[in-house]
Amino acid sequence: MSIALSDQDKLTLRTAAYGAVTLLAAADAAGKPHKVATEGSIALASATGLIGHVLADKSTGVNLNGKSVAALADHVLPALTAAMNLLKQQDPAEADNFRSTVLVAIEAATRTHQGQPSPTIADMTRKITGALDAA
Repeated sequence: MSIALSDQDKLTLRTAAYGAVTLLAAADAAGKPHKVATEGSIALASATGLIGHVLADKSTGVNLNGKSVAALADHVLPALTAAMNLLKQQDPAEADNFRSTVLVAIEAATRTHQGQPSPTIADMTRKITGALDAA
């Protein structure tokens, strides 16, 4: 199935995926946020299929600025749900690919900690997964 994504659709997908990693890094401000961001971004850059092509695009427009984690979450969590809704309508296999890609990025990002992730990282992971599954 061929999927037609508008520029806005692609921006939503990039905002959602890179935003999830940014949320994890922000939630780990007292730990290793740079390692969280690096590992998560590497995982996203390793995506395949249509999602891999969209995430690899270096276009501008992704706004992941916020004065607080709450402000960032208000932007990113709905983008995750919107991305899943969009992809489920057009190509359920790509929706699964997107969900899997984001979850792999989360796992890669949280592996920067030895042992259990901090409670804030664990909570943010649940929120991100919940937003993906809300679609």
